Amino acid sequence: MLARAKRLYSFFTILFFLLGLLPYSLYENCLAQGLSLYTPYPKISVPPGESIDYSIDLINNSNAIKTSDISVVGLPKEWSYELKSGNWDVAQLSVLPKEKKSFNLKINVPVKVNKGAFQFRVQAKGYASLPLTVLVSEQGGYKTGFSSDQRNMEGAANSMFTFNATLRNQTADNQVYALTAQALPGWNVSFKANGKQVSSVDMVANQTQNITVEIDPPDETKAGSYKVPVLATTANTSANLEFEVVIKGSYKMELTTPTGLLSTDVTAGESKRVQLALKNSGSADLKNVEMKFSAPANWDVVFEPAKIPLLRPGATVDVFATIKADKKAIAGDYVTELEAKTPEISSKASFRISVETSLLWGWLGIMIILAAIACVYYLIRKYGRR
Repeated sequence: MLARAKRLYSFFTILFFLLGLLPYSLYENCLAQGLSLYTPYPKISVPPGESIDYSIDLINNSNAIKTSDISVVGLPKEWSYELKSGNWDVAQLSVLPKEKKSFNLKINVPVKVNKGAFQFRVQAKGYASLPLTVLVSEQGGYKTGFSSDQRNMEGAANSMFTFNATLRNQTADNQVYALTAQALPGWNVSFKANGKQVSSVDMVANQTQNITVEIDPPDETKAGSYKVPVLATTANTSANLEFEVVIKGSYKMELTTPTGLLSTDVTAGESKRVQLALKNSGSADLKNVEMKFSAPANWDVVFEPAKIPLLRPGATVDVFATIKADKKAIAGDYVTELEAKTPEISSKASFRISVETSLLWGWLGIMIILAAIACVYYLIRKYGRR
């Protein structure tokens, strides 16, 4: 009898609601006595072509197991949806007393859609109804989206400028987008998708593709701001994006000698002072230039100065390197690398150094030879006639 009374109560509640004799809020309260539906996001704003994933709880407020059909009503004709719990498509759910069961609702907003608010409901048949609203933020149509969060970069002319962009096929058809750039002569612009260099990308309807744009200006580019328009085009639609590259100058320097000669000689164990010429041949200031070297074992190089705080574009500074050879070095040719280095760039000069033995050792050798000859002569004079 009790179950029959509940069914009659529900029947008359629905009947009065349909006849307009019962307010909708009261109708919902009556239904919620058994099952209720909940989501934290009843109103969401999205662009055309977006997919929305709702997480919805079916809550059993009673002391008995409740089972209900789950459906979506009032959804616009061109829209589609999926109802899943776990990995399964669901149309009906059972919930234990005083517990809840979660399921997911995926709403697919079409590309061609008017801007505005669209309302529909998720229903637990015979128990509860959850009103949802989707605000379409712009008028949908046959178009392409091309965007980037960072469109301005600053650096030296000999730097590579790397931008990340997002290309979106907001049409209802598959598209092949040709990627091109309108850069100044001598500028190199390349595109990468999925880590590979490309000149075009094939995209299905409503697909999003990450594009890496690499811009390499000529090393001689003067300081200033440069615009680089980038286009994604098909036969039916296109989109453009403009990047800005701010050139501070180029980093370039040359380490050599005033005469251009990169060889010298030194006596083993002694030092040789070499004059170097360090030139800033770029268009940006060089700061904190450090002098370094790489030499054979037990050799040493001392620079004067060892560090140049600032070297202006076009300027040349003299640097003296005192090279000391190992005292045990044997005669022959040796290579010593001299280097000027900054955080941005470096320049090396390879010196060929001929090592000569000390004159003392030469005279000592001669004295040993003469002593040996004298000894032989003495022995011949003394014992030669016997």
